[in-house]
Amino acid sequence: MVSTRTLERRIADSGRRLTEPRRQLIEAMRNLGDHFTADQAVQAAPGVGRATVFRTMRLLEEVGVLCQVVLDDGAVGYRLTDNARHHHHLICSQCGATDDFASAGIEDQLAELGRQAGFDIHGHRLEIYGLCTSCNEELGCH
Repeated sequence: MVSTRTLERRIADSGRRLTEPRRQLIEAMRNLGDHFTADQAVQAAPGVGRATVFRTMRLLEEVGVLCQVVLDDGAVGYRLTDNARHHHHLICSQCGATDDFASAGIEDQLAELGRQAGFDIHGHRLEIYGLCTSCNEELGCH
């Protein structure tokens, strides 16, 4: 999980201040674990106003330490990350563990797909679902 120091540095590097409500929310999100919903973040930081939670989450996305993931039920979830560059997610459908990965090959293929279709791609999100090593072992799959 991304360190508090990294989160604080990224906010400072963006020219924003690390206010007390932001600090409280960051700590609450770190305590929520690997992935969480916006509503869970609101509930985990009762001293921080709902609007402040959403503004801070948007800020954290902009500075590259919070990314969106699609949860098993299709809801949008969030995950703190120290991977500021564009990346994708491997998500365990059993336990919900999430790992980041980047692949220039995938990026190149998507760019080529866009060119062939005459489509100007502005962005994308890729989540791959399966079983992590621990769940595979627990279920006796491999």
